[in-house]
Amino acid sequence: MLASSVLSFCSPRFQPGRLLMTPGVTKLVHDHKLNLMKYLSRHLECDWGDVSENDRQANQEALREGDQLLSAYQVSPDLRLLIITDAGRAVTTAALPGER
Repeated sequence: MLASSVLSFCSPRFQPGRLLMTPGVTKLVHDHKLNLMKYLSRHLECDWGDVSENDRQANQEALREGDQLLSAYQVSPDLRLLIITDAGRAVTTAALPGER
């Protein structure tokens, strides 16, 4: 259900595959402390968030080559969210930095 919801919420530039959340992200979403759809839609629209210019360029190349895509979002001063789509586009995972 989450996959179809996020795909209808934005204009994706690539397919996310199966969407997964780590336990930390699941707890934040469950406790209404994180609007994951906002960040998933940004990732799928190729807004990579708070990454370096090198990572931005690597993501652009990865789009063409089918390699891993990485987004990072500073949600709050003490909360950073990572969203990673694997090289085969089979899985997209939302994780906290310590859960990678």
